[in-house]
Amino acid sequence: MAEGFYETAKALSEYLLFHYGKPEEVLPWDFGPRDALNYPARCVNECLAADRLPANARALDLGCAVGRSTFELARHCAEAIGIDLSESFIAAAGQLQHDGQVPYSFVVEGEICQATVAEVPVGIDRARVSFEQGDATFLRDGLGQFDVVLMANLIDRLPCPAKCLEQLPDLVSAGGQLIIASPCTWLEEYTPKAEWLGGQGQQTLDTLREILAPAFTLDGEWNLPFLIREHARKYQWSVAQATRWIRLAPTR
Repeated sequence: MAEGFYETAKALSEYLLFHYGKPEEVLPWDFGPRDALNYPARCVNECLAADRLPANARALDLGCAVGRSTFELARHCAEAIGIDLSESFIAAAGQLQHDGQVPYSFVVEGEICQATVAEVPVGIDRARVSFEQGDATFLRDGLGQFDVVLMANLIDRLPCPAKCLEQLPDLVSAGGQLIIASPCTWLEEYTPKAEWLGGQGQQTLDTLREILAPAFTLDGEWNLPFLIREHARKYQWSVAQATRWIRLAPTR
């Protein structure tokens, strides 16, 4: 199964670099798409309307991977919970929460690797953050409601993304923000074709409108480039479609 990739040492190294790598580590060239760096932080910094958050806001980062966006949410929220299916990703995120750093290495070429350290940025209160392993499609009871729910690069990696989305009205408080970012890379290795939200007849955003209405209204849309490094001379450059939705007050 393709999902097994996220438990490999290769995936862990690539995602620690993707989330916490210094610009010169990720892109050691004088040229290249520097506007695509620091994507997990930009999903929060560019898409969250922080001025609309209530005091003691709660945030949920679904598909948090190794946790950078969760930490960024903690800049604005009293509590930020990160959930991911990958055991290795959550173990690394938990170590970052506890110790503030995780040593790792990334590939330069072939078997040549460079040692480095992933670090939680200065100024973030790690006590506000917690991580747990879980399935975004079958979330545990007792999570409560949140003022922000972030789903970055998640929906096109789920077996049944519509089922995940159907949980959201109960998770997001009235007036709360739902942020969804995805490159809309629909692949049968992750999602059976019958469950794709886009790429067949209509695009992903059209399906999101159908599923999220009438509980949410679209409030903003962005194109966010991102860069995942495989080694010093090979990269994945993508453009995520990011949207912010506002939870409408439930009708009685």
